[in-house]
Amino acid sequence: MAKIYDDIDERMTAWISRQPVFFVATAPLDGDGLLNLSPKGTIGTFRVVDRLTFAYLDLTGSGVETIAHLRENGRICVMFCAFDGGPRIVRLHGTGRVEFASDPGFDAALAPFGEAGESRRPQTRAVITVDVTRVADACGYAVPRMDLVEERGILDAWADTRGTDKLRTYHATRNATSIDGLPGLPAPVSPVSP
Repeated sequence: MAKIYDDIDERMTAWISRQPVFFVATAPLDGDGLLNLSPKGTIGTFRVVDRLTFAYLDLTGSGVETIAHLRENGRICVMFCAFDGGPRIVRLHGTGRVEFASDPGFDAALAPFGEAGESRRPQTRAVITVDVTRVADACGYAVPRMDLVEERGILDAWADTRGTDKLRTYHATRNATSIDGLPGLPAPVSPVSP
């Protein structure tokens, strides 16, 4: 049975921290605009900041839809699924904001991630922080049980081989606008060296 919660309690926080993947859904205001659903991985890139706030590291990617939609309207839903143990789905709805690597508040937004944030600084485009308005779970009975073989180190290796200048160029050419033409990353975005 689905249940609505007042906030993200300690037990849910502990469960969330063990999940290796989460899904982020956003949409533009334009009814003809494309919805976005992105898988996010890498343990340590998501943090419950307090009972009604969470944040995650937005790592360099081929698109910039989540950032563009948040800049336009702030609406976001993040979903976790249990792929091992008991079945469970948790959805966190809220209003998100973006702190870019070039923003003065970036270091403060990155702080809750500690060493995990420091080690991913070169490929972190932004920190997404969300004020939670709804916390709900569902049974997850139809979600299959799967084994995690390992995390992929490809993004970290890819970013390490590019360096700051090539990442800046990638952001400027590939992440400036969404597929619907909404503003994505501001130009220029300079990844911050650890």
